[in-house]
Amino acid sequence: MAYPTDVWAVLPVKETANAKQRLAGVLSAELRRRLALAMMEDVLAPLAATPRLSGIAVVTIDPAVEAIAARYGARILPAGARDGHTGAVVAAARLLALEGRGAILQVPGDIPLITADEIGTVLAAHDRQDDFVIVPAHDLRGSNAVLCAPPERVPLRFGDDSFLPHLDAARRCGLEPKIVTAPGIALDIDQAEDLAAFMRIPSDTRTYALLQGTRLPAA
Repeated sequence: MAYPTDVWAVLPVKETANAKQRLAGVLSAELRRRLALAMMEDVLAPLAATPRLSGIAVVTIDPAVEAIAARYGARILPAGARDGHTGAVVAAARLLALEGRGAILQVPGDIPLITADEIGTVLAAHDRQDDFVIVPAHDLRGSNAVLCAPPERVPLRFGDDSFLPHLDAARRCGLEPKIVTAPGIALDIDQAEDLAAFMRIPSDTRTYALLQGTRLPAA
């Protein structure tokens, strides 16, 4: 049985005007902005449909993101929004810890194939008061979802090669990390090849609908 603690999802979203710079060679700035918003909503929807989450905190100062997040009942946290992914998560974890929340579930805004079932699988793995559950990126380098209980129990540091360092960080804190495989969570869209991989998997996501008909380079 999963540990009965309140878990808050933390979703950092950068200002979308300069979203996804690594896709600048294949997508216009306006399409990248729309892509960031579509992906973010594709992540928010299953989070909002997961009853075992106590709440959703979106770390952002982008008005368009705030408007979409409000439709899903998410709480807006501006602190740390300009401090990169790590800074945003750390700021949210600090605030939620001060409020006495039991755990955070960090997810990025660029994993549009995430499902409520996958979120439930991650939550089901949480069965200790002090806990660390992680879903690696498809390349086994990044950390695409991290459940940390309590919120500041393990220091988090995100980047292209954060998965193995996160395992080490948990073990240094006396916790054996639990690794969960979740294909939807694993596929983050950062590079042109990620776009091509995503489009090979037809879905009813907003992201897929947006990108249909867009000429993309082959993977």
